[in-house]
Amino acid sequence: MTGILTEHFAGKWPFWLSPRQVMVVPVMPMFNDYATELQRKLHLQGIVIDTDLDDGSTLNKKVRNAQLAQYNFIFVVGEKEKTSGTVNVRTRDNVVHGEFSVEDITEN
Repeated sequence: MTGILTEHFAGKWPFWLSPRQVMVVPVMPMFNDYATELQRKLHLQGIVIDTDLDDGSTLNKKVRNAQLAQYNFIFVVGEKEKTSGTVNVRTRDNVVHGEFSVEDITEN
């Protein structure tokens, strides 16, 4: 059954079945605390979420690595997102959906 599903979805699992649902990517190391806080908050909501805190990688490389790892959503966070309590949402297909509040994300 797992083999059939893997072949059918070509490794791009739907959100409800995905072992890699969300990756949080801070734009700079100074926003690692906000990314970690966001990870903790969403994990408590039952979302499978990871954070890329590698200070040696550029933002583009972090986003590309998350896309290659087939994360359903990539949350990019920086100064603007931290001050407003939001995240910038992208998909693994590099579609940018824009900013959403953390409350909006946990409701849907």
